[in-house]
Amino acid sequence: MKEFGGKALFLDRNDINTDEIIPARHLTENTKMALQPFVLEDLKLGGFDPRKDVAGKGVVITRANFGCGSSREHAVWVFEVNDINVVIAESFARIFRQNMHNCGMLAIELPKKDIETLFSLGEAVKISVDLAACTLTAQGSKKVVIPFTLNEFDKNLVEAGGWLAYADKNY
Repeated sequence: MKEFGGKALFLDRNDINTDEIIPARHLTENTKMALQPFVLEDLKLGGFDPRKDVAGKGVVITRANFGCGSSREHAVWVFEVNDINVVIAESFARIFRQNMHNCGMLAIELPKKDIETLFSLGEAVKISVDLAACTLTAQGSKKVVIPFTLNEFDKNLVEAGGWLAYADKNY
């Protein structure tokens, strides 16, 4: 099974929508890899530069209602091709969250107090996820272990590597 985690990219804002994740003008690209340079290109966040800040990150930590907007899978694919396999937020738009799991990636919802704890660890935070135990470990200014919940079906999708792999295995 693939490992989930990596260095964290903090996006300190609610309501980051799919057009900020991958602008619609790039949806004509023919491959997932062609989307790679455009990740978070239109996100307006003080001090954030996607050309510099995304590289080397494996996890996004953000606030509430992440992935709102249109239901495009491209918003998940652009994270996948940028080696981001976990997004942690207070809440997700339903379709974005399901697209993450369908692609074998993790969308982890945590209470606001746990999100605040993660933000308090500083900028150089590394996250590791134990999917079997449904815990994440964050190492920054201190080490914290935070439990999360994931329904059994979504956990099975992620463990299989996404919907297609799950269907191949089970149908």
